[in-house]
Amino acid sequence: MSHWAGLLSTAAKVNLLVLLVSAVFSWPSRSDRVPEFALTKIEESDMKDDSGKEPVTEDDADPEDLEVFYPTHQWQTIRPGQAVPAGSHVRLNLQTGEKEAKLPDSEHGKSEEREERRRKRLGKVDVDSNSFTSQELKKALAKMKESEKAERKAHEEEVRKKFRPIEQLKEEFEKLNVKMETDYEIMVKLISKFNSSASTLEEKVAALYDLEYYVHQVDNAKDFLSMGGLRLVIEGLNSSEAALKEHAAFVLGAALSSNPKVQIEAIEGGALQKLLVILATEQPLPVKKKALFALSSMLRHFPYAQQQFLKLGGLQVLRSLFRQKGMEPLHVRVVTLLYDLIVEKMVLEDSQHGDQTQEKIQQYQQVRLVPAVVEQDWCVVVSNLLAVPEHDTREKVLKTVAVLMAFCRERYRGDPALGSTLGLLRSEYEELAAQEQREGDKDGYFKELLGSINTIIQEL
Repeated sequence: MSHWAGLLSTAAKVNLLVLLVSAVFSWPSRSDRVPEFALTKIEESDMKDDSGKEPVTEDDADPEDLEVFYPTHQWQTIRPGQAVPAGSHVRLNLQTGEKEAKLPDSEHGKSEEREERRRKRLGKVDVDSNSFTSQELKKALAKMKESEKAERKAHEEEVRKKFRPIEQLKEEFEKLNVKMETDYEIMVKLISKFNSSASTLEEKVAALYDLEYYVHQVDNAKDFLSMGGLRLVIEGLNSSEAALKEHAAFVLGAALSSNPKVQIEAIEGGALQKLLVILATEQPLPVKKKALFALSSMLRHFPYAQQQFLKLGGLQVLRSLFRQKGMEPLHVRVVTLLYDLIVEKMVLEDSQHGDQTQEKIQQYQQVRLVPAVVEQDWCVVVSNLLAVPEHDTREKVLKTVAVLMAFCRERYRGDPALGSTLGLLRSEYEELAAQEQREGDKDGYFKELLGSINTIIQEL
């Protein structure tokens, strides 16, 4: 009996203990009951940020701030349309039915580093929060733009102080009776001054001098032709004043250079005959030099003019320059002209490019320049120039002799003076070429001249 009484007493104690434990755990749940479907309980302290301030509500937020979600270390509601940064913790609050997000706890140190880097990038922008809203960024950018605008404005103001606008310059020129003129307008005035009977000789010469500068341009030369200026300078070649003839020939040569239209008009206007007259008669060296320049500009790349030149005895006129005293500076110019005309024809005949080239070849075939050169003994006239001391002249003469070799070989072989001159030149240029090589210039100027001399000697 006592045994069963002990067992009953033990069971009663266990039941009493269970009831006490149940009461302890059930009492706080009743006093602060949470609905069974809630995953978490929102404490009032969680509704405040680190500074203790209430979070910004949807009514107070800037509409543009709602586009990007800026997480903190507290759970915050994600509003519709907001983009959540990658790496944020996101949860669904079943009590409110809203999504919430916050920064992960492990990112606290890294976020502080990012905040520090952002503060450094923004420079003097004052920030006192752990993240920047779009409004703060817009203010920072606005400050940067204002600074850039101020710097740009200061730079523009500095430029304005140094330079004046074109409108102001025009006004000042007009006040000074100075007008900005085109090339065409300037040439009209220069031609008028040259053609005026009221102009002095010095004024006419000055007008021609300025015209030469403008007619170098192809378009200006064509305008010069349309104004009647070409006809006037051709007439100027007949002037009794040497200065006018010299500068008229200078303007003519500049207008003719590489300008077929002007070349045609000039030869039809009688310029070729007038130039040959100047070269054939007694004239000062400067006048003949400019006349030879104009003649060279007319003949180059113009086979019809070359044909007329031969018919008018142009080669004999040039040959006479070698017999006149004081004309030595023109000798190398004449040889260079002959070399250019001969090579020009050879190059064209060797090329095969279309019907236009064939037509030009036919025109050049009527130009019997080389036979006339051989007939008038230009072979010896050219080779005699090798005796001059200037290296540049020798170079041009050696090129011409090499071109004439095919036509003048027999004449050269029978000229003992040429053989002696070539031997002396070879010795001279062997020494100069060796000196070049010692100085480190293996393919120098003198070596090239020595090669030309050796080639001529071998062909002889």
